[in-house]
Amino acid sequence: MNKKYNTGLVLSGGGTRGFAHLGAIAALYEKGIRPDVISGTSVGAIVGAFIAAGKSPEEIMKIFETGWLFKYTNLHIPVDGLMKLNGLREVIQKEIPIQRIEDLSLPFHISVSNLNTGAVEYKNSGPLDKTVLASSSIPVLFSPVDLDGQMYVDGGLLDNIPVEPIKNDCNNIITVNISPINPREKFKNLVQIALRTFYMSVNANMNIARKHSTVYIEPKGIDSYDIFNLSRANELFELGYNCIRNRHFSF
Repeated sequence: MNKKYNTGLVLSGGGTRGFAHLGAIAALYEKGIRPDVISGTSVGAIVGAFIAAGKSPEEIMKIFETGWLFKYTNLHIPVDGLMKLNGLREVIQKEIPIQRIEDLSLPFHISVSNLNTGAVEYKNSGPLDKTVLASSSIPVLFSPVDLDGQMYVDGGLLDNIPVEPIKNDCNNIITVNISPINPREKFKNLVQIALRTFYMSVNANMNIARKHSTVYIEPKGIDSYDIFNLSRANELFELGYNCIRNRHFSF
């Protein structure tokens, strides 16, 4: 039975590890596989927005490598977050000439966490820049984002692998998880501890994602990469690329 879409792509959160998403998508394109619908959260929502707008992985890589997409400041008075994301909204407005999610070239779902209701929501319409910003705002570290009078934070808080909005609509689903939880011995600072506890909770739905995925990818060794470090972008791209390139696809 044919479903609404042939191929769905699910992109997890994981900070600057998102370069691995770009490598994985580049390898999919080489195999002639292109998504018909995308669902993403946090950096997966950032990457997904650019892909859904028609940008190639290589074009996006160049935009991301400038670094200003991931710039943030700690000069923000910590009333609701330690830092504010500085460049994200501006770069989306500059590089994507589309203002609303529903006007993108591909159907696109963004996972966000509603602080007011305590529930996850999946947005496939509304302002692209603010919704992606909300989906990327890790609680406590970054300030929440106001959407229609409700406060939103990182979608990964409640669903870091957002297969939910497309799980019944696709013949095939390819999921890329860049935030696996593996044993770790040491933590350098409080931020690393905060992020570890965050990702311990967000991976609770991993089994659901696996169940609904035709292809489930976790790039080996990716958890050794710091999620705020931009200096290893090319390594991460290659990691994602090789993960897909070395897989056999039967669809």
